[in-house]
Amino acid sequence: MCRLCDRGMPQDHSGPPGDAPGPSRRSFLKAGAGTAAAAAGLGLFAERAAAAQDDADYPRDGGRYGRRYVIRGGHVMSMDPDVGDFVQADVLVEGRKILAVGPHLPAYGTAIDARGKIVMPGFIDTHHHQFETALRSFLADGLLFNDGKPHGAINYFDYILGKFAPVYRPQDVYINELFGALSQLDAGVTTVHDISQIHHSPQHSDAAIRGLADSGRRSVFGYFESAGNVPGNQYPADAARIKAQYFSSDDQLLSMTMGGEIYLPGFAVAWALGRQLGLQVVAHIVGSFGMGPTFDSLAASNQFGSDNLFIHMTGMSDMSWQKVKDAGAGVSLAVPIEMNMRHGMPPILKTLAMGIQPSLSVDVECTLTADMFTQMRSTMALQRAFVNQMALEQNNPPTLPNLLTTRDVLRFATMEGARDLRLDRKTGSLTPGKEADIIILDAEAINVAPLNVVPGAVVSLMERSNVETVIVAGKVRKWKGRLLDVDLRRLRRDLEASRDYLFNAAGIPQNLFRPN
Repeated sequence: MCRLCDRGMPQDHSGPPGDAPGPSRRSFLKAGAGTAAAAAGLGLFAERAAAAQDDADYPRDGGRYGRRYVIRGGHVMSMDPDVGDFVQADVLVEGRKILAVGPHLPAYGTAIDARGKIVMPGFIDTHHHQFETALRSFLADGLLFNDGKPHGAINYFDYILGKFAPVYRPQDVYINELFGALSQLDAGVTTVHDISQIHHSPQHSDAAIRGLADSGRRSVFGYFESAGNVPGNQYPADAARIKAQYFSSDDQLLSMTMGGEIYLPGFAVAWALGRQLGLQVVAHIVGSFGMGPTFDSLAASNQFGSDNLFIHMTGMSDMSWQKVKDAGAGVSLAVPIEMNMRHGMPPILKTLAMGIQPSLSVDVECTLTADMFTQMRSTMALQRAFVNQMALEQNNPPTLPNLLTTRDVLRFATMEGARDLRLDRKTGSLTPGKEADIIILDAEAINVAPLNVVPGAVVSLMERSNVETVIVAGKVRKWKGRLLDVDLRRLRRDLEASRDYLFNAAGIPQNLFRPN
């Protein structure tokens, strides 16, 4: 993003990077070596002249320094107790940030009419393997690994990480990251923590970062291993170069974490390097995969810190849970995936009993959808099933956990996600001073109307089709149900070509009606 453009002084970035007067997003992307083509060269973001008339009424200069517009007359759910909620109110955006929230704000620039709509912060996904976008639905009936019990023949570790991942080229990484990011943006997910174990070379890492950056979405790049330990990979040592080259500034949409999987040899080196670089250290913690003893050892030696984010946390001991709580580490739950893929029972009761407020994550699209409506509904339904069964089985139960509410899971999908990714100063709520990551949801649609309770409508009734407008850092990215300035037909063809290559290179037959 060009700072001169942001300050209201538009620059021409069509020439070579060296000629640009400011650090445009294109020059940022071209800074690293890599083989994935630049988005401009692929024509992925071509102007859509035919749609110009349809798009004429949105604030085209949103996100630029000093430019203001008002989101007018919506049902505002701020997710900030100090700001509150409004039956009808406005949101004033200036540049990248929210300037004010309240009724009857002064008019500035082009107004967005939000009457009959719900205005709320964008969703935050704290764990998503976006490099697998081309493998969507391949493992819909599969498990995490082959544990020798029934149903495990086609599984994630053997097929996705063992067969597909090692054959990815940088250009495959790029299109998978970009398409997956845009798809989630379309569903109202304005922030993602991308965990892609695809770092076979510096070129693969650069391609992943370019895909995230070209999506125009707030993204946390998780630097994890090379699945299959492909020869020539430079994990974890390349983290220092990556951080210096791409993440030296806090004033951008992209940030970085360090992955360190405790089931892999040498994870302690990755943890130490991540902490040396000032990065969060992230790991999947899955009891069914035999990680309990290692995790207990780390807990007993006080290796956890507030800079840790632990994903899944299935099957862990009480001692380890207490150490996680004491350290202030974050916990990300991917409830639908955990239930489907034999990770172990999602620890929603344990997490809440420990006083830990989890964030939510979608995990893998090779198995399940990547929208946050599904995550919220599944988490709420599972926790309530547990608690309701306790109530039915016990006569006059002395203490029952509180039932999760729609407001609770909305908080998990927004503010708790921001906290777990160290982004709560920037996003997660409609708070004046934070960046304007906002979604506008259609509450007049046939699957929602008439509107009676805002949190209930969002969690219990809505899905992707209700996401009408998406704004990231003040810039409108989706308008009236359509992503802006994206050639989806071209992107889809490129993703399909990547899929065809990956199946062929991995030696996996393509079969649309494959029996499992």
